[in-house]
Amino acid sequence: MKKYKAILFDLDGTLTESGIGITKSVQQALERMGKPEPDLEKLRVFVGPPLKEQFMKYAGFTADEAEQAIKLYRERYTTVGLFENAVYDGIEDMLKSLKEAGCVLAVASSKPEVFVKQILEHFHLDHYFTEMVGSELDGGRSRKSEVVEEALLRLGVKDDREHVLMVGDKEHDVFGAREAGMNCVAVTWGYGTADELAESHPMLTIDYPDQLVKYLI
Repeated sequence: MKKYKAILFDLDGTLTESGIGITKSVQQALERMGKPEPDLEKLRVFVGPPLKEQFMKYAGFTADEAEQAIKLYRERYTTVGLFENAVYDGIEDMLKSLKEAGCVLAVASSKPEVFVKQILEHFHLDHYFTEMVGSELDGGRSRKSEVVEEALLRLGVKDDREHVLMVGDKEHDVFGAREAGMNCVAVTWGYGTADELAESHPMLTIDYPDQLVKYLI
């Protein structure tokens, strides 16, 4: 193992391909809020960032309207959308290799923690992770840097963060890690655009999960 002792992984777009469940749930919420969007591709921007922030940015909602949209989103997401999801090829092999090499693994996602755990348990990936950290259902701890700080606290490595690495697919993963004083590896198989990732300047960009193993071990 090289410099990094612990790895924090984003969930949506990094470990699992969750876009269809998220975008369809957003689509339903927007329809019921009087802002219909028939093109699911346009709603891919909702995968990763905090929902409240994204509803306000995308639809011009006030904070209160965004909260209402989140309630409507969850009506579908918690029963159907959560499981319109799949683990990316090569992810489990990557996690197994890193764990066997002695690396401490954790998840740091802007998704509510209850859903993070439910998804990882559903796909039988939970046993790879020492901690599975997400936001709070009431909107607390939704910024990426806040989730990262909570993960560092639970892992007991707040004073050793230079030996912790973030892995994610969006610019907010890179920025959140940087705000927390950490490096970030960006993955290209998720929902971040090439331009977005290039402009956020991650430490490293990888195209396949096994590249992370080769880099770290």
